[in-house]
Amino acid sequence: MKKFTRGWEFTGTNEPLTFVEKELKPLQEGYVRMKVINAGLCSSDVGALYDPTWMALINVPCILGHEICGEIIELGENVEGWEIGERVAICPMNYNGEYGPGYGRDGGYGTITSAHSSMLVRVPDNVSSDQAAAATDAGMTSYHAVVVNGGVKEGTKVGIIGLGGLGTVGMDVAIGKGAKVYVATRKESAQKKALEHGAFKVAANIKDFKDDELDVIVDFAGAGITTKEALEVVKPGGKVVLVGMHTPDITINGTDLILRETQLVGSVGGTREDIADVIQLISEGKLKIGVELIPLSAVKEGLKRLEEGKADDRLVMYTTEDDFK
Repeated sequence: MKKFTRGWEFTGTNEPLTFVEKELKPLQEGYVRMKVINAGLCSSDVGALYDPTWMALINVPCILGHEICGEIIELGENVEGWEIGERVAICPMNYNGEYGPGYGRDGGYGTITSAHSSMLVRVPDNVSSDQAAAATDAGMTSYHAVVVNGGVKEGTKVGIIGLGGLGTVGMDVAIGKGAKVYVATRKESAQKKALEHGAFKVAANIKDFKDDELDVIVDFAGAGITTKEALEVVKPGGKVVLVGMHTPDITINGTDLILRETQLVGSVGGTREDIADVIQLISEGKLKIGVELIPLSAVKEGLKRLEEGKADDRLVMYTTEDDFK
């Protein structure tokens, strides 16, 4: 068994990622060790590179990457229900107060990682590893906002504001659930994509759906004005779910909120069960997350593309046998 991992290590804000080779630490009780097959690139890692507030969440030095699908290669003590060779996705949320891979320990922008066995999700044979990796964060976060907090189901009239990485997955999840989806995005190319994916209506602004009596609006943009407008548009008694964090300051009409009895809820992250549901949708052919595959060697450049907004789909890293030699 390999005694080392290779990957892109983070040492601190405004410090460049460096490609390193590190000895593996002893496996903790209840944990499993995995060979990384795919790992999604996330904009939160771009934030960590430049925003010092992320330092409170990351145990440096640390190989980043928290959207992971891998193959189990070692079982720690008292691990039950899992076998070496199984393909699994990892829930990136905290376990028992400890941060997961890519935060509390070396993560998926490398060859080997580990996670507590209770945070694993089995990947069916008909779901590719890159789809499973994307499901762990983009899928989980979007699903949690749309389905868990938004209550979207078959027949729900749901508005989606913003068609970036999370918004696109959120739209696709809603469509996969059989909802009637109304997408607000200013980009003509995104409007075209929404219609191609099965959206019922598209427009440049959520206010264009004022007369459509939307049950739920999920704001993936979070630009302040977008949330205010969503509260004005959603039907009386409806719900607005805020996911996007473009601006922390939101001004809303309190009288309108009260008299129309609308709800405003925030949504962040998700659960292991959310990931399992997303993977099940993929397995059933009701969801396909748009991904662009890049090699392990291109992670640093891939994060730069995310920073510059030059990735239309989720960037997902893959490893090859040469990476393990």
